[in-house]
Amino acid sequence: MRKIQRENIKKILLIRRDNIGDLICTTPAIHALRESYPDAMLGVLVNSYNAHAVINNPDIDKIHIYEKFKHVYSKGRYNVWSSNARVLFDIRNECYDVAIGCSNKYSSRLARYAFLTGARYRIGYLPAGKKSVYYNLPLIEASEPVHEVISVFRLLASFGIEVEPSKLVLMPSKITQEKVITLLQSSNFSTDKLVAVHISSRKPNNKWPKEKFAELINKLVNNDNAAVMLLWAPGSKDNPYHPGDDEDAEWIRKAVNAKIFSYHTERLDELIAALSIARLVICCDGGAMHIAAALGKPILTIWGSTDKRRWAPWKVDNIILQKGKTADEITAEEVMAAFEKLWR
Repeated sequence: MRKIQRENIKKILLIRRDNIGDLICTTPAIHALRESYPDAMLGVLVNSYNAHAVINNPDIDKIHIYEKFKHVYSKGRYNVWSSNARVLFDIRNECYDVAIGCSNKYSSRLARYAFLTGARYRIGYLPAGKKSVYYNLPLIEASEPVHEVISVFRLLASFGIEVEPSKLVLMPSKITQEKVITLLQSSNFSTDKLVAVHISSRKPNNKWPKEKFAELINKLVNNDNAAVMLLWAPGSKDNPYHPGDDEDAEWIRKAVNAKIFSYHTERLDELIAALSIARLVICCDGGAMHIAAALGKPILTIWGSTDKRRWAPWKVDNIILQKGKTADEITAEEVMAAFEKLWR
């Protein structure tokens, strides 16, 4: 494998186009680059939806933020395109030495992004036997599933970095944390026994029914005197571009026969802050799970068909409940029994 000469590297850009969990699983690689290249400028290209996951990251010097139309559809396609063109122009002016397309497999769009940065060295995955003008330091995709953290970390091989990946890196905003704590206190909730229950998942087969969440929350409050904070992806389920779970959260709030703290998080930094003050997190597979892992929280997750080898919470105490291909096969009693193991 061709190695990059250390003395030639002053600026490194990591490109992560995907969702929240994918970006958070990239942070051990960013941290390893920071430790190996303490004087280099490290930049990242991320989207406006997940940018808060790296805004306070001490390993990153510059954040370039582009927009996906589904996240800002009200702006119109032309305005989104123009804004993204300016972001790419700024990146080219930065004159990065290396651009890394961060993913576990080849993506033609990601590869083009890396090429358009103008970086001298461009690293990313290709399928076995495939050639590409976009990557001039390609690696072959893994033939077997590996964890996302490890998959991205392997892209650092050209730098000669072969250490063990660190824990995930995520820094919540202190101001936003204080806001959540103030809201909890004003509603007479203590953080000592605070359990965050996040009900959303992007994939339908990973969603747990709202009826079971209500049943579980009643058990948590009545059996363990837990203070429950209800969290979800904001927005209506009818939004064609970016559906949320406002309706399910409202249904659960009305169905639960105990007082809970229902927190509508408009931005990602609010979700990060809320999860950071919880003692334990219960959620489905998704971005909230990886946020909780990065915050070092014990996690109980209810899964459908997600592959544990790729997406298990990284380096944190956790229990994954998974039976078949859909999350609704798990009962509230099974979740409660697993909760007791983590809680005690």
